[in-house]
Amino acid sequence: MITLNDYLYSGDTVLKILQRYMADLREEAKRTHNEIDLVHCNFLLQIEELLEHNDFLTSQSQKIREFYKYMVAEYPYLSFTFKGRIKSLIRAEEKFNGYIVEYIYDYYMKTGKFPTEVELKSRLNCFRDLIAYRIVISMPRCHLERPEDQEAEELKHLYEIANVLPEFLEERGFTAESAGGVKESTSELLVDPVRPYYRDYITNANPNGYRSLHITFYDNSARCYMEMQLRTKQMDDIAEIGAANHLGYEKKQEYERARRDAIPEGACIYFDEAYERGMKLQQLDLSKLDVNMFAAMDNSLINDGCGLYRGRLILPYEHLSRFQNDLID
Repeated sequence: MITLNDYLYSGDTVLKILQRYMADLREEAKRTHNEIDLVHCNFLLQIEELLEHNDFLTSQSQKIREFYKYMVAEYPYLSFTFKGRIKSLIRAEEKFNGYIVEYIYDYYMKTGKFPTEVELKSRLNCFRDLIAYRIVISMPRCHLERPEDQEAEELKHLYEIANVLPEFLEERGFTAESAGGVKESTSELLVDPVRPYYRDYITNANPNGYRSLHITFYDNSARCYMEMQLRTKQMDDIAEIGAANHLGYEKKQEYERARRDAIPEGACIYFDEAYERGMKLQQLDLSKLDVNMFAAMDNSLINDGCGLYRGRLILPYEHLSRFQNDLID
């Protein structure tokens, strides 16, 4: 079986690694008539196109910047950052295989049988976050009469921003995608016209504490999807340096092994291959990799200049709060 891990020790660039992996995987898929690996190759092709032909990202990020300028004028007392990234190769590969494992496992536990190729292929046509932008806001305490009001004020502003974002971007060539009822918001702060577009991980927080608002847009100019995430600084801290600790990693490993134990090895080749690829990536020693423009001392101290592990940045914009001595109304 061909895995991404086999290509991470040659000193090649990320693009070359991706091209070699994709070419060999496609050849193997044709030889074995593996329809899911062909879907896998098409998924990898999307990442290659992002890395090779990124001129459209400049145009796209300029439109996102217009919303940043709107917020600067509308909320001069808030601190906030705008970040954009292309999902890293390792994270994308983990996600693709994770979707296969999750879908087959859930289907098997519910029905006692495995999904057809057609059903599985349909499930894999759902990736919308290869390009993602994030808005992180913070209310400086100097603007508050009572510091304990900070969380409530930030939530109020976060949902207010979420209420205007879809219309703002739709006027600039984007189309908001329905969330299909997934994580539908129950917050009274979100207005009804935009509620169907958001996946609300604030009112539907994950067990690990992850909280955020997610919305997907289709960029009609670039003909691709992108995801927008809206968070407070506290939510961002939990997502970036909270749940992603060693304990969380160990619990994830235990959960993945439980899935493996529930499905007999050899019963479903698509589950077996996706599970093995995913586990191999989880067990990578990043310090041993030889990838151009990438280095790591261990799995925490990483210098990623190529988007292998942490993703490639598109834009960073930062607004520091003004009127530092004034209380907001």
